[in-house]
Amino acid sequence: MSDVIKVGMADLNVATPPHSIRTSGLGSCVGVIIYDDRTGISGMAHVMLPSSELSSQQVLNIAKYADTAIPDLLRRLESKGVQKYNLKAKIAGGAQMFSFSTGNDLMRIGPRNVEAVKTILNNLQIPILAEDVGGKSGRTIEFSTLSKMLHIRTVNQGTKEI
Repeated sequence: MSDVIKVGMADLNVATPPHSIRTSGLGSCVGVIIYDDRTGISGMAHVMLPSSELSSQQVLNIAKYADTAIPDLLRRLESKGVQKYNLKAKIAGGAQMFSFSTGNDLMRIGPRNVEAVKTILNNLQIPILAEDVGGKSGRTIEFSTLSKMLHIRTVNQGTKEI
């Protein structure tokens, strides 16, 4: 039985076969998996917010924001020897967890996170092969470095693989 590498909220990590990598508590957050299709070396980021420009912190948690987490995850994967042209991505999360009566765009964190993640991956030329985003329910995800399948457990909706 292989170990499961855990990724916390506003965190990121890298896993090598045969290990899998998991994060839970994806509400409006987006789980981003970038993996080398050839070697299985994989990384996961648990992105909470779309842009680090929203930060008022003195010390920036780069794993918290799409615009800093994804490039950092890519650097970590490249330090493990992956070839950028072999990289693929899968994403999950970005739920709209609460209903707001105002049309305030700042409250649309889930959809904005998804949009930011997709834009950054596109700019890095990393194709998204599968996604399970939106809705109103939280998710737990686990990525297998061997099968390259993303196992998604959605609150009140069971499980699926993409």
